[in-house]
Amino acid sequence: MNTRIPIIVLLLLAITTGCKNGEQKESSPENQNAVKAEIPGNLPDSWVTRRVDNAKSKLTASPAGKIVWQAMEAHGGLARWYANGPLTFRFNYQPLDGGTPRDTYQAIDTWSSKARHFQVGDSTSQFGWDGENAWVAAKDSTVFPYNTRFWSLTPYFFAAQPFVLDGQGVNLELLPQKEHQGKLQDVVRVTFDEGTGDAPDDYYILYFDTESHTLSVIRYIVSYPGYFKKGEHLPEKLMQLEGEQQVEGILFPKRYKTHWLTEEERPGEYITSITLSDVTFQSLLGKEYFEVPEGATLLEGL
Repeated sequence: MNTRIPIIVLLLLAITTGCKNGEQKESSPENQNAVKAEIPGNLPDSWVTRRVDNAKSKLTASPAGKIVWQAMEAHGGLARWYANGPLTFRFNYQPLDGGTPRDTYQAIDTWSSKARHFQVGDSTSQFGWDGENAWVAAKDSTVFPYNTRFWSLTPYFFAAQPFVLDGQGVNLELLPQKEHQGKLQDVVRVTFDEGTGDAPDDYYILYFDTESHTLSVIRYIVSYPGYFKKGEHLPEKLMQLEGEQQVEGILFPKRYKTHWLTEEERPGEYITSITLSDVTFQSLLGKEYFEVPEGATLLEGL
């Protein structure tokens, strides 16, 4: 299988959207700034600086936030994260307990959390999130036999840690340090304000290596309303991050190993293998790329 096909698709669409806008609006500095505002990968430097300064001010005001800010710096820095532009990657999710595999290439507008997925092996089968609507474009429901609205941003939330913790509605609490694989870890609990995303009852417990400040473990629950009644959720899972890959100055893991969490708060049964690959930043992708494509079906509800 040629894994470059989805990237070619990305670049072709970028040329026919973002570059076209650039040709129309090159006559003045004001127009050039307007183009930057339309293209996620070419945001004005002042926008990035302001957002990063606000995040730093908020995070460093609390002990838990300071740990998260240290981690952002250790993973390459929030300024570089946003300056790099939209993120693309393959997220190959393989359950070991009889669940449904999910394997897509995806592009994410990191500035406003919009997503577009391509089925591996068939780039005409797609789904995504445009900031307001979930959509799918596939020949039938068997192509994506899972909740694509839920999955539109789920892989991104794991791949983009800790950078996704800079937004509104995110609450951080410092917990006692723990040991993981012989190394001491700073531990931060993440919760969300009501109305933040589709599943504000979710929580995450993050382990950061006290020496490198990089992320080692993600503990979490799934309480998505499309799956569970209010107050119900899956048992807690523990996801171990393995390997390192650096792309445009940003540090990512290569693999995630997910286990059920034991009563002793240690990894139990190994239930999911995930590989993160083909990671790139695509600064040419325009905002039109994340809009609902012609012929797609909008998804109702959760």
